[in-house]
Parts: sequence; structure tokens; C-alpha cells
Amino acid sequence: MNYRTYRETDLQVSEVGFGLWTVSTGWWGKFTEQEAVHLLRKAFDLGVTLFDAADTYGNGLSEELIAKAFSHQRDQIVVATKVGYDFVHHGTERRGQREIPQDFSPEAIVRATESALKRLNTNRIDLLQLHNIRMEQVADDAVWEALDRLRERGLIRYYGIALGPAIGWMYEGIHCLKERSVTSVQHIYNLLEQHPGAAIQNAANDHDKPTMFLIRVPHSSGMLEGHYTEETKFPSTDHRSHRPRAWLINGVRKVNQLRFLERANRTLGQAALLWLLKDPRVASTLPNIYDEKQLAEFAAISECPDLTDDEMEKVAALYAANFGIEEDEPPKFKGTMEPGVQEFRSSGVAE
Repeated sequence: MNYRTYRETDLQVSEVGFGLWTVSTGWWGKFTEQEAVHLLRKAFDLGVTLFDAADTYGNGLSEELIAKAFSHQRDQIVVATKVGYDFVHHGTERRGQREIPQDFSPEAIVRATESALKRLNTNRIDLLQLHNIRMEQVADDAVWEALDRLRERGLIRYYGIALGPAIGWMYEGIHCLKERSVTSVQHIYNLLEQHPGAAIQNAANDHDKPTMFLIRVPHSSGMLEGHYTEETKFPSTDHRSHRPRAWLINGVRKVNQLRFLERANRTLGQAALLWLLKDPRVASTLPNIYDEKQLAEFAAISECPDLTDDEMEKVAALYAANFGIEEDEPPKFKGTMEPGVQEFRSSGVAE
């Protein structure tokens, strides 16, 4: 495993992290506590040190799993978590992946952080992220003053934002990078879905900010693992079963154009992570991990050949041409794609 250090910090993370939403929400299958803890410990054995949770994942379960898995390794791991969703009052109202109300008042941020610390059984959070913020929070000085006070108290080491729930939220990210000083931005970005992720990351350069990025959904909801076909069926409890069929058909056709990235010693899933890590602004990747075989595959990327300049250029050309595919149904962005638009999206995914 290789490691990267966030710029202007002492926060070092593994290039492959473990996002706990897969083992704590039930959206990627059901895991017992024993199964989840085993997978977390296996990840640690393979060199993974970054574990990314959220207080709303399983209504606190993801944080409790970290505490149970690493009761004796606290100083050897990086704990990242998120606050912002009011699951205390609305946790029982969640239907599938639909969002519940948020509360980013200073009092709620402090209260949620203190509660997270208890579930994590630790005295500090290495990276606290505001979970799926809107423009309102970007502009609210009180939100950022609350984070500064938490850091002054030693309850958090660094803070940042997580963008979502879906793939949009471009203006929130760009304006936050422009107006605020955040160590980390977590967002969706992958070979197939490069907009608006590329624009968000470029904003860090545009505004001369040292901010680095955590990449979630790096395999486009499993598409870039290379195992789907047009006949693939997802269980009714799997979040992918609710997507339009066009997503599957178009995605499989695009992935077939990327098979040139596969080698005897590099899978497509590994290449997808290495493509992201070619950018030095990326601190870590957060693939959706749901079994031990897949975990071992992703954790081994340091042993794989890097992507060549020719391969990177070919990917760029394919993306610019939409992989040579005319889509019947263009992508639907659920995020806020217009500056200043404030709208609660009840159908969004709260990952």
C-alpha cells in the first residue's frame, strides 16, 4: 500500500480507503456485525489506514463498527466521519436511500461531533466532513466558526466537506474552495463520470488552495469493476436495482471501450483507481468494498503497473467522444447544477 499526506498537514492516508456505507446501510447487501468487523480488520491487515464513516450510516452503526474493529489500533488508523443529517429525530423516517432533513446549525454540529466521538470511542476525529452541504452552509460563517472551535478544543484535527448526495453539487464545491479553507473535499469522480468532478478539482488550483480530494464511487457504482453485462440483475434491496436500464446498457458498452487498460497484472478495477491517483491532488480513493476478494484486489494496486501517458491520452479521447456511444437517455444530475439554487431533493442518495 502507498500513502499520501494532505498538503500543509500531518494527515497521512492510504491510497485506498474503506468507506463504511457498504457495510452499515444495507444498500450493498446485509452484513452482520461480525462480517463487517472482519472485513474492516482485513483491510487494515492489507495496509488500509483510512476509514470513512458518517453518523447517518446505519444511524451511528458505521462509527460503532470502527470502534469495535480497532479498539487497540486507534493510533494506527485515520478516522474520517461526517455530520449534517438529523438522524436523531428523523432516522426512522428514511425510506431506502432517500434523504432525511439536515441540521447544520452550530449547536447541531457540535452535538453531532460529540456524539460521534462517543460511538467511535475516541477523543478525536482525524477528519470531520460536513455531509452533503448546500450553498447556504458554504455562505454561513457560523458553520465554519463552529468547526474552528471544535478544532481548538482538540475534538477534531482537520475538517472538510463531502459533496452529494448524487453526482452534481458543482457550485457548492467550487464556491467552498473559493471562500473557505478546507483540508479535504470528498466527491464522486471516475473514468465514466468526470463531470463535474474535474471542474471541482481544478477549482483548487484556480484559487491556489492546498485542498486535496477523497474520491467516492471510483468504480461508477461497480460498473468499472468490469463484471457487469447487459443481462446483469441486481437484488431488489440493492440500490442499483432502482436505476434505469439505460444506465446498465450504456455503462457496459462504455466499459468495453476501456478493456485496453486490463493487463495480466492489472484488472480494470485496479486501473480505475490508478487513473484517479495519477492526479497528485487526490489523497485517497474510497471504492465500495463488500467482499474480501474484491478488497484484496483493490488493496494491491501498488503492485500494479501505472497507467502510461498513452493510456491516459486514450482515456481522455474516449471520454471526449462519449466513448463512441449515442445514449438514448442522457445522464440525470440530481445535484444543484445552477448557482444559488436551493432545493431539497427528497429523491437523492444520502451516501
